[in-house]
Amino acid sequence: MGQPNRRAFLTTSAAVVAGAAVAPLPGDPPPAAAAAPGQDAWPAGPGRRWTPQAPDRELTRLLAEVDRARIRATVERLASFGTCHTLSSQTDPDRGIGAARDWILAELRRYAAVSGGRMTVELDSYVQQPAARIPVATTITNVVATLHGSTSPERVYVVSGHYDSRCSDVMDATSDAPGADDDASGVAVAMELARVMATRRPDATLVFAAVAGEEQGLYGSTHLAQRYRAAGADVQAMFTNDIVGSSTAADGTRDPRSIRLFAEGVPTAETPAQAATRQSVGGENDSPSRQLARFAEAVAQNDATGMSVRAVYRRDRYLRGGDHIPFLRQGYPAARFTEPNEDYAHQHQDVRVEGGRQYGDLPEFCDYDFITRVARVNGAVLWSLARAPGTPRGVTIGTAALTNDTELRWTADPAAARYEVVWRPTTAPHWTHVLEVGRVATATVDLSKDNVFFGVRAVGPHGHASPVAFPVPGS
Repeated sequence: MGQPNRRAFLTTSAAVVAGAAVAPLPGDPPPAAAAAPGQDAWPAGPGRRWTPQAPDRELTRLLAEVDRARIRATVERLASFGTCHTLSSQTDPDRGIGAARDWILAELRRYAAVSGGRMTVELDSYVQQPAARIPVATTITNVVATLHGSTSPERVYVVSGHYDSRCSDVMDATSDAPGADDDASGVAVAMELARVMATRRPDATLVFAAVAGEEQGLYGSTHLAQRYRAAGADVQAMFTNDIVGSSTAADGTRDPRSIRLFAEGVPTAETPAQAATRQSVGGENDSPSRQLARFAEAVAQNDATGMSVRAVYRRDRYLRGGDHIPFLRQGYPAARFTEPNEDYAHQHQDVRVEGGRQYGDLPEFCDYDFITRVARVNGAVLWSLARAPGTPRGVTIGTAALTNDTELRWTADPAAARYEVVWRPTTAPHWTHVLEVGRVATATVDLSKDNVFFGVRAVGPHGHASPVAFPVPGS
């Protein structure tokens, strides 16, 4: 089949602009060569080839401040409390989850002290009544640092790790359970980013959370997600870092330059009406969480992080679950960062020595260079989200008439300097083309919606692009 020279046109009110110019984002490399026949070159269409968003100088400086020594000190300090089991002591000053809670609180308050009042720190507590893995009423406490946005504070992005730990017996609250990899490593990522970003002024609000009760049933993150939903908070992304301490498996397999990012497809909170809509138009691979995964790949795979983001199109691993799931249940986009090769010989194992080898989730089994790079991946994603406009809202695709054109509409955001329509063949996993359409709220593209998937993203005045919004059918 031939590839005709297609015409793209953009419509806003009564104005028609033909052949809109395409301005690359800051740091974009030259457009890639066209795909070979039989790959994703068909169908031909308007716009430039999709290219990753390179980190600007501000982000590069921020990521350079992520400190390996501080990350190691955080992991070792959290492991030093012996156990951070949810049911362990909350009053002992040296051992147990209460001692860990108080130390995290003091550290985050120290970071907030240099923020000029922009960062606030709080204990988010409630009493969990007896339930699965909670034999008696137990106080669950999250430690939450909030860096309030300067221009769009209502927009919220959350990063977390869980500071509770466990050993082989999930109900054993007294034996040693250092929890270095699971999950002092994730808490260290969130805390280090709080430290680095405390002196900066993001456009949107960033939340750095150390949550509790994960091992007993995701209790702390469930409470936090419910609290945001009850307050009507506009949480546009949540990332949990859970088991990000090492890249080495029990058999010695190493993958020190990649991090998995689990992202569900069909939304957990999807209503029957939404399911019917999705089934009628496709988009099984275009949930908000999958768009976050694509966004993370686009902004965090570069020399500044030294990492590759391996998106895994699942909610989580088999038989496992993390603190992103309660946010998904509340209808928020969320995903989980976790190491590429889990070492089950150490994870959740009692501290012991067998055959001259030491076992247990101990700090010496962590790879601190790896955790540092994971922190930089998170930093690149969070900062890029906070500097860009929000994900476009109200995006619809016109379905009222049979036509080979595609009309897209969305709600304009004053923070957006321009919008871009993106598209890809229906069999392609990633967006392949970008078409700049200007500071408008509707665009008509001379490319059939029957043949490709479309999306819309907003771009800020400094060239930072938002995640893509997938359209739903409209009139």
